[in-house]
Amino acid sequence: MATLILVRHGRSTANTSGLLAGWTPGVTLDERGAAQAAALPARLDGIPFAAVVSSPLQRCRETLQPLLDARPGTELVTDERIGECDYGEWTGRKLSELNEEPLMQVVQQHPAAAAFPSGESMAAMQARAVACVREWNERVEKEHGENAVFLVCSHGDIIKAIVADALGMHLDLFQRLNVDPCSVTAIGYTRLRPYLLRLGDTEDLGSLVPREAGSEGPGAVGGGAGAP
Repeated sequence: MATLILVRHGRSTANTSGLLAGWTPGVTLDERGAAQAAALPARLDGIPFAAVVSSPLQRCRETLQPLLDARPGTELVTDERIGECDYGEWTGRKLSELNEEPLMQVVQQHPAAAAFPSGESMAAMQARAVACVREWNERVEKEHGENAVFLVCSHGDIIKAIVADALGMHLDLFQRLNVDPCSVTAIGYTRLRPYLLRLGDTEDLGSLVPREAGSEGPGAVGGGAGAP
């Protein structure tokens, strides 16, 4: 049973600005996100990775850099199929404004039918992401054995969509899942079924602190900013 470790990128400048970054170039980690990334090597210490795969977006590559620095010789491979959802005309807009769009209710309640203007549908996003990790799983297990572990660094909605598939959940239910910045999720793929081993593990309970009414909560498009 090969094991997939999914890491969401650390908190970004777009997260703290309340923007839907999507594929906007140049979005970097903020100060907290950089600290989260710096702590990642210790959190994953002792786990050997047969492959390390990243979304091509800068915030994911920055998240993995401390891990790569701690493991000289580790090769980083980028794969566009685990890049962020293409939010089309929503890209770069404030989430507070998008909450007023009629489409947002569809995104929250019936995401399997949601398609972003001039972008992609959430169903297409899930299909490409799941195909990517399952292909990597097959490759890693074939080359390194069934006890191999591989790491994928991606984005909130992408990870939630992959987890929903692993759990046999309809995409319409994936907004019930939550993965904070730099959280670790683990899935074991077997011949008969996947197993969810960890979900959104941050070793930080800050996200459970009550927030002000109307503030960002679970189901935020793009994954949200996590604990304040």
